[in-house]
Amino acid sequence: MATSPNRPTGEPRDLTAHLMDQAMGHVFSAALRTAAHHRIADQLAEGPRTAEQLAAATGTHAPHLRRVLRYLATRGIFREDTAGAYHLTPAAAPLRTDVPDSLHPAVMMMTDELFLRTTAALPESVRHGGASFERLFGAPLFEHLLSDPAARRLLDDGMSSLSAPVDEAVAAVYPFPGTGTVVDIGGGRGGLLRAALRRHPQLTGVLFDQAPPLAHHLLDGDELKGRWRTQEGDFFASVPEGGDIYVLKHVLHDWPDEACLRILRTCHRAMAAGRRLLVIDAVLPPGNAPHFGKTLDVALMTVDGQERTSEEFATLLSAGGFRLTRVLPTPAFPSIVEAVAE
Repeated sequence: MATSPNRPTGEPRDLTAHLMDQAMGHVFSAALRTAAHHRIADQLAEGPRTAEQLAAATGTHAPHLRRVLRYLATRGIFREDTAGAYHLTPAAAPLRTDVPDSLHPAVMMMTDELFLRTTAALPESVRHGGASFERLFGAPLFEHLLSDPAARRLLDDGMSSLSAPVDEAVAAVYPFPGTGTVVDIGGGRGGLLRAALRRHPQLTGVLFDQAPPLAHHLLDGDELKGRWRTQEGDFFASVPEGGDIYVLKHVLHDWPDEACLRILRTCHRAMAAGRRLLVIDAVLPPGNAPHFGKTLDVALMTVDGQERTSEEFATLLSAGGFRLTRVLPTPAFPSIVEAVAE
């Protein structure tokens, strides 16, 4: 056992086990995917069940399933009681497929082989720079998605799932005006635009993206009737003009600085001076404190994206013709970076 008699407060007693546990993070990811794939959370929605009962319901091998669930329970994903039955925990509840804001598609996306392969190639990304995804698949991520409809659907489903809690948090925190037009650039299926329009009945909106996500947009319904439109396009070429507020949610973090500047300058050309731009992304805090954005930053590195600090956002926005005015935290992991067109 590798221990130190002078270890700092809070340092693990068994440093070997601690480091090896971190090194085997891929095992936890695989176990989580296993539970999601077999929809264990759905099976526990009506009450606790034993591994044998769960195996019978899911067509799995009970002894192996028990070992996986026992491991997940050490991280708060499910809980085993003294009778050997497993319970749904708050951390596992979002894995249900039948609840609002289910994270099941997001977990399936994050643990898919598409991204596991690129993450496994991280040492080469660090050695050479650039994106391991392109070296593995022969094209950048978004170009690859054009030729792989299944991967495109996986990404769209996963991002819509991951975005749902963020959409409500942003709409609740940001003081959108009572009237005007919100243009959601690269807005996917329109979850954020829907949340903003619901909270502000006099607002109108434009959802701008490529055809695949627009085909499954979330804006239908009597509540929003007549207050929105979709527009297909490429944000590197042009975006809709005449908006009052432009939104880039989880867009800039997908791209390196040079590509982000192209997007920002395209937006700037469409905007009147003084109009506001909202960048919804993680804003990395200084120091050693954990932050989900730091995890995402390393994952995004494999596809040539990155998360940024507030100082990096200020520099990038200034080069694109904008002035950063404030950074608003939200209850979710991203912040709202507000800027005005100059």
